Amino acid sequence: MHHILPWNYKWQHFFSNLKFIVLDEAHIYRGVFGSNVSLLIRRIERVCEYYGSSPQFIISTATLANPIEFAEKLTGLKYKLISEDGSPKGKKYFIFYNPYKNGDYLSTHQESKRLFLFFIREGLQTLCFTVSRKMSELIARWSKESLDNSEEHLKDKIMAYRAGYLPEERRRIENGLKNGVIKGVTSTNALELGIDIGGLDSVIISGYPGTIISTWQQAGRAGRGASDSVATLVAFQNQLDQYFMRHPEMFFGKSHEHAIIDLSNPYILFGHTMCASSELPIVLDRDKKYLGGYLPQVLDELKNESLVKETPNGWIYSGSKSASMVVSLDSISSDIFKVMHLNKTLETMDRGQAYREAHEGAVLLHQGETYIVDSMDLKKCIIKVNKTDVDFYTQVLKESFVSVIDIIDKKSIGNLELFVGHLKVTENYNAYKIMKGDSTIGYKNIYLPPLEFDTVGFWFTFPCSVEEELWEKRSKEDDILEMLIKRKNLDIRKEIFGGALHGIEHAMIGIMPFHVMCDRWDIGGISTNFHPSTGKPTVFIYDGFEGGIGLSEKAYELFNEIVGTSLELVEECNCSVGCPSCIYSPKCGNDNKPMDKKGAIFLLEKIKANGCV
Repeated sequence: MHHILPWNYKWQHFFSNLKFIVLDEAHIYRGVFGSNVSLLIRRIERVCEYYGSSPQFIISTATLANPIEFAEKLTGLKYKLISEDGSPKGKKYFIFYNPYKNGDYLSTHQESKRLFLFFIREGLQTLCFTVSRKMSELIARWSKESLDNSEEHLKDKIMAYRAGYLPEERRRIENGLKNGVIKGVTSTNALELGIDIGGLDSVIISGYPGTIISTWQQAGRAGRGASDSVATLVAFQNQLDQYFMRHPEMFFGKSHEHAIIDLSNPYILFGHTMCASSELPIVLDRDKKYLGGYLPQVLDELKNESLVKETPNGWIYSGSKSASMVVSLDSISSDIFKVMHLNKTLETMDRGQAYREAHEGAVLLHQGETYIVDSMDLKKCIIKVNKTDVDFYTQVLKESFVSVIDIIDKKSIGNLELFVGHLKVTENYNAYKIMKGDSTIGYKNIYLPPLEFDTVGFWFTFPCSVEEELWEKRSKEDDILEMLIKRKNLDIRKEIFGGALHGIEHAMIGIMPFHVMCDRWDIGGISTNFHPSTGKPTVFIYDGFEGGIGLSEKAYELFNEIVGTSLELVEECNCSVGCPSCIYSPKCGNDNKPMDKKGAIFLLEKIKANGCV
């Protein structure tokens, strides 16, 4: 539809007679993709009005905490909620498997591979969902390597699947699943919905996929109709996974997840205003209801870039390229990198993904094969790789810096202050880890120009006196007394306070997707004993996208709930000094240092005592 709208005059009969628009699985329209789709829907409504129709929208979505708010934000229309489910269902066995229970340390990835092979050997057609493209490739590869000589016939029946593959390659795998030729597939969420692969016997979810809705969508790939099936959620050692291992009832009760759509991102608005001007001339009085109250300013910006011009009939598109081809619905970045091997394109990715996954020296996986990145041309957006058989993989490290641009809103929580506003973020990618299994075997430096972007975030400050209060409590405890004897270092006090702030930053980022539908990788954060923009100890959490996508505004609204769940998460964890289940983060650019669990609990309790929770 994005590409049909510019040709609306050839579809006049269709648009003038359109009565219903049905949006199935509408909960996927959130974040960047959702904001783009929401404005696409408004462009459709605008064209329909021009041709004299006003179609009724019917929306089907998984269980949300805010279904009416979400539907109205998605389309700009009013809705009535129908919440009863009468569809037939077979018996589903749901297994929660925690490899880290009782202090055990079994690899989530290896346990997922073991279960994957177990189900396939038992004759169950199995789909294993992974949380990254890299792991979908690795688990498929490890599974094939683990087959006995007598099981050689299974090698061609185990495949990896993910976005980035060429269309013909994806269709071959989808058809193989549907007709039963393929017995096992490892996939990212690319196979979660929208693709007909038939009903499978078993699903393995290797790591909590980020939302309860996605968990149920993935589990639902097994046992379509009335047939019995099994779904297994294998936990990682991170905050949300371990929280759900302790509270599996959260999957079967009321939804806490709010789906977010943000219509104020200027970069998304510019793109869709440009598209709308190529479909019909924009008339301000008529089109503000579709394209927002900032339409005059957006048009002026586009005019300055020679992308629109004013005519007696309204504003029309004047760019040299097709507007709908320039505007992507699933990203904000316009930089698309090609990954090339022997002059053949393996896949494409945006700039942020290229920095994370395809920097020089990175190990890139494609259909179970490993490639080493030889070069990354930042101007031409070309990444060249060499096919190399290695038994390790890489993970990039980044360091972030934040400055406050302006404040949208603020409130006081006792002697704490909470803000939401616009931030400038600078991300430096200076090194990467070389990993084998779950172990780090080395570090290497890389040299990339910083990524800078303006976004929206929320932040909260503590009075400087809190450092003294924390030290008064912690300095009497055995672990600190031991440190003082060994190090005789006055900086221990600042280190403990910094570690406490760092701990609550990680805990809140880790638990935030439970309340706001997003991935933990969609959110960034920093914490500091003193920030020049606030003059106080400060914790920042922000949207990891240019212009923001509404996550931080919703988190600002739900701050009480996020603090409460974060405190519960950290207090319930059995570790003594902090671990990946509570306050450690796999994406921490400072290697999770400094970190102080007891201090984090103290600060979270301090927020609670101020009347927050």
